[in-house]
Amino acid sequence: QVDLVVSGGGSVQAGGSLRLSCAASEFSNNINNWGWFRQGPGKEREGVAATTLTGDRSYYADSVKGRFIISRDAVKKTVYLHMHNLTTEDTGVYYCAAARLWAFRPPLIDDYNFWGQGTQVTVSS
Repeated sequence: QVDLVVSGGGSVQAGGSLRLSCAASEFSNNINNWGWFRQGPGKEREGVAATTLTGDRSYYADSVKGRFIISRDAVKKTVYLHMHNLTTEDTGVYYCAAARLWAFRPPLIDDYNFWGQGTQVTVSS
């Protein structure tokens, strides 16, 4: 069992930035995919970014590419999502998740075994 605690959501105006943090109870070779998902109002949950345990590979959904950065700190056992130039379309509940899957691939909900609680991100125009 891997426990994930998410923090850093909030309200921001369009064009602003936020950083989400996901503190994990463990950071080990058992978990090689770390992802961020979001669910906007009336929308399905979607994967927006993912990285590996070592951070050597990353994935970004087209909608966030160039604006979001996923990073990790192995010492702090924390995965971050740095969000810049936010738009109202980025509004939603953001979730951190971890997958035992060894092969790295774009984040799919069914691949992920452990989930943090969601955090609300609201972007106003």
